[in-house]
Amino acid sequence: MGLSFSGLATRVVAVDEVTQVGQVRREALSLASIAGFDALDAGRVGLAATEIATNVLRHGRGGRVLLSLVQGADGQGVEICAVDRGPGFSLAQCLPDGYSTAGSQGQGLGAIQRQSTVLETWSDDAGTIVLSRIHAAGTSGRDLGYGGLRVAMRHETVCGDGWSIHWDGTRRIVAMLDGLGHGPQASEAAELGLSVVHEHPGLPADALLARMHARMSRTRGGAAAVCCVDTVTGQAEFAGAGNIAATVLAGATSRQLPSHPGIVGSNFRQAPPFRFEVRSGSLLLMHTDGLQSRWNMARYEGLLHRHPALVTAVLHRDFDRGRDDTGIVALRLEDRA
Repeated sequence: MGLSFSGLATRVVAVDEVTQVGQVRREALSLASIAGFDALDAGRVGLAATEIATNVLRHGRGGRVLLSLVQGADGQGVEICAVDRGPGFSLAQCLPDGYSTAGSQGQGLGAIQRQSTVLETWSDDAGTIVLSRIHAAGTSGRDLGYGGLRVAMRHETVCGDGWSIHWDGTRRIVAMLDGLGHGPQASEAAELGLSVVHEHPGLPADALLARMHARMSRTRGGAAAVCCVDTVTGQAEFAGAGNIAATVLAGATSRQLPSHPGIVGSNFRQAPPFRFEVRSGSLLLMHTDGLQSRWNMARYEGLLHRHPALVTAVLHRDFDRGRDDTGIVALRLEDRA
């Protein structure tokens, strides 16, 4: 049956003073509990979260930490992503214990690396991002090549934007949904629409979109898009309605995937699928209008070839509108289970 999973709401913690380090740790441990981690693995999460948040405060001039539950090949894990306003650093220089730019013992990044299944960093003029994914020691620890954020509008407790991935053999399905407005009713619309992918993963993109329309008919509706890819043949199809941005990036080229006008669940009739071919290793990126669409991957040298979760974090840092829910998901299209 493969893996079928949706992103839970991303937890965002501002880190501008020392008490917020403890809040980051508590949120990370809460996610570790949801993931079913034992005491030892939860301790790894707590240590990494504390070190990451402390670095934001000590070296990064403050910032925020985004925490997410992530899916691995055979179990869930915890993702901790720090975004700060600091001057940046060289990862190779900072990983060895004893190196410090702030007069500390210099064990932070080395300690984070030892606890992490995946450790990725990005540093530029806008600041630094440190991304850690931690999977339980009792699993294979095999990470999946995707990244996703689901960030609620400020002062909202739920997010009306949602994404879902179905991962089965060579078939990949990525769905993005933006419930109209924000708050609980928008979240309900998104959740109902995404449930279609989990129930009918074998359907083509346009059929999935049609079933979303039927499922969401008693909700306020929303914008939705579905992309289905066979990673061996390279054959792909996309169907979308409303303001969902979707792009396939490969090397120096990018292809925008067209959505049709309409509101899924309300004013929508059909969306004929757009069929195309993809190269192995391409990156599929989809997002709602909570993220500005004027980003240009060429601005970030080498980022396209980094972990998709790092891509989503950088784009969210630089192009989040800040006045709406934001959903963004990126998936590496390659023939690897």
